[in-house]
Amino acid sequence: MDSSKFEKFIDLWRDEYAIARTIDEQKSIDKNGDFLPWYTYPAIEYLKQFDYSGKKVWEFGCGYSCAFWAKRAKKVVAIEDNKQWFDKWNNEFDYENLKILLREENDNYENSLDETCDVIIVDGKRREQCAERALQYLSDDGFIIVDDSDRVNNSEDYQKMISLLKEAGLLQIDFYGCCPMNNFTKATSVFFRRNFNFPLCQKWQPANGIGNLWGKKRNERKKFYKNNK
Repeated sequence: MDSSKFEKFIDLWRDEYAIARTIDEQKSIDKNGDFLPWYTYPAIEYLKQFDYSGKKVWEFGCGYSCAFWAKRAKKVVAIEDNKQWFDKWNNEFDYENLKILLREENDNYENSLDETCDVIIVDGKRREQCAERALQYLSDDGFIIVDDSDRVNNSEDYQKMISLLKEAGLLQIDFYGCCPMNNFTKATSVFFRRNFNFPLCQKWQPANGIGNLWGKKRNERKKFYKNNK
């Protein structure tokens, strides 16, 4: 193994993905300190390609993803069932377009969703029931996000939830990989309506991701190749 190449690979993860910082600080953030959802990095980079400025987002489960979506979407509503976490997120986040609601597990939790939304995240309690509710209120061209979806392999609840979404005709795309704050991999799955067609943030898709070579200018690419022989 060329140890210098491997060291540069580690540098990429440490500096560009800021993985060491996320683990040390136990915050889901990027290298600039901006909040990220606790999804896999491939899922995050895919989702960042789209323009959500006219979209409504609903989250079953709160976290740093609230800030991520609030910076991008027209409206974000998130449901939290734990009073301690509810207080934390309300104190930490200050976005006019973000509303966080306290709903205990047996306190009409999944039925809190009562409006059509373009993006619905199922990442809290009672996931099968939340997914069923999400299907009723998902826009005609929207999508549903299920994090830690690889738990389907050992969880009957996840099996029922994912079966429900697929039987409804949604298209499942799985994003495997590393994520902020963790030293292991997992999967984040996105379930699309068949006529999904959100506008892009830039002209072309896919966008250049973190550490992408083709995002560099020609002379920078040549220099990179020369230094990495």
